[in-house]
Amino acid sequence: MSGHSKWHTIRRSKGVVDQRRGQLFTKLAKDITLAVREGGGGDPEMNFRLRLTVDKAKANNMPNDSIQRSIDRGLGKGNEATLEEVYYESYAPGGVALLVETATDNRNRTNSDVRATINKAGGNPGEPGSVSWMFELKGLITVDLAGTKLDPDEVQLTIIDVGADDVEADGTDLEVYCEWTRLNVVRQALIDQKIPVTGAEKTMRPKTLVQPDEKDALAVLRLIEKLEDLDDVQKVYSNLDLTDEVAAKFE
Repeated sequence: MSGHSKWHTIRRSKGVVDQRRGQLFTKLAKDITLAVREGGGGDPEMNFRLRLTVDKAKANNMPNDSIQRSIDRGLGKGNEATLEEVYYESYAPGGVALLVETATDNRNRTNSDVRATINKAGGNPGEPGSVSWMFELKGLITVDLAGTKLDPDEVQLTIIDVGADDVEADGTDLEVYCEWTRLNVVRQALIDQKIPVTGAEKTMRPKTLVQPDEKDALAVLRLIEKLEDLDDVQKVYSNLDLTDEVAAKFE
């Protein structure tokens, strides 16, 4: 399973999501607002990116009125400042590449917060294009076969047959990668095949992975955690090859 999944498993095991539900709602609200602006409208049936974010918000028990306010903001209703999606690029300890996705209404504030966090952790903020070429925009679909009688090997064959590019497995947990523009098609095909889809989202998948020594790997995890705790940061992508041993020590 990828470092992406291991990282979020760590966050769950530490109780971070529950402890910071207010922060989670803030990030989800920004996702919804940006989906309205970037995806072409406030109707989830006509805007697949918005549909994904609304589904994720509802799965995390975000109140409906908060969801609607976020949609309204994306449509330009109200007096709130306009959000924009900005990426920051960096090298972390051990030569690990980081791509930091933010949603901000103040670039100066966000730039200052992100760069300061990276510098304090011993990383090196990079210029645009310095690490982004190491990542590919992909659709990511998560599947959980626990509690089913489905055979993981057969499911993987089905996933490839419906047009996915790749599958990573860890027991009954599967990560399905496909072209971003085909995410809705692949997701619906899996649902039609009665495969238990638990999530679908945009991701930046690293083309190659870096496995630093344990000290640097732990430093990278601490840096990612600090970055994800910043109000303006939505997600942090990395090409860290996270081993089970390092993941266990960080937990």
